[in-house]
Amino acid sequence: MSMRVETSPSTRGSARPKVVATDLDGTLLRSDGTVSDRTRAALARAEDAGATVVFVSGRPPRWIDELSDAVGAHGLAICANGALVYDVRRREVVEEHGLPGDIALQVAQAIRESVPGSTFAIERRMRFGHEPTFRGRWPAPHDTLVADLDELLAEPVSKLLVRHPELDAREFVSRAAAVVGSLATSTYSGTDAVLEISASGVSKASTLATLCAELGADAHDVVAFGDMPNDVPMLTWAGTSYAVADAHPDAVAAATHRCGSNDADGVAEVLERLFS
Repeated sequence: MSMRVETSPSTRGSARPKVVATDLDGTLLRSDGTVSDRTRAALARAEDAGATVVFVSGRPPRWIDELSDAVGAHGLAICANGALVYDVRRREVVEEHGLPGDIALQVAQAIRESVPGSTFAIERRMRFGHEPTFRGRWPAPHDTLVADLDELLAEPVSKLLVRHPELDAREFVSRAAAVVGSLATSTYSGTDAVLEISASGVSKASTLATLCAELGADAHDVVAFGDMPNDVPMLTWAGTSYAVADAHPDAVAAATHRCGSNDADGVAEVLERLFS
């Protein structure tokens, strides 16, 4: 059973959001990774009413392609926690906020020294790479670059991933993030011992704000949905924001409202009310 959706002032009046910004995994997508028919209809209703729907995800572009039929008319998605703006229809990165290779190497070396056993991987636009000792949760693409840190970080990266095979996720994320400090932006989006590192100042919120400015919208025109710590900047920035049921406590604290879970079509339920 979905939880009751809280009604905000923006749902009572005639004003409607100009931008709908939603995380994917754990938020818009069901647990099996699909977009439900109800959610597709709600997204289409928002677009038909004049809103721009933007997927804002930690996913790399190659994991957005499978959702191309659900992207709005503009065809854009924000990927890699804000590092990339991706034109899904053209399969092309149109904007990039990369982490310089020398800074990434400095961060990686500091983490490895502070937290021995840490292993690293990278997302670089459309390419994935990792150290020989890195063991990811998902199968690696056929064109994965397997190399030592110096080679992996010889060029800027979209996102640096750090995993620890033994430490508790909470302990590892805390220790590794403390080392990153102000050199870069660090966050996480799951229950595994994985820290995600982007360029300093880059987040889902920063890139969404830039895109919204280009659309003639500001924070008050945006409704955002999320469930994990990497959504916190976006949930905080948006004028109206929802944390789905079972969201991480940090996301709940950042959002202005709650809605039903991803498997109960919580995002769709809110959009149906906003664009009824």
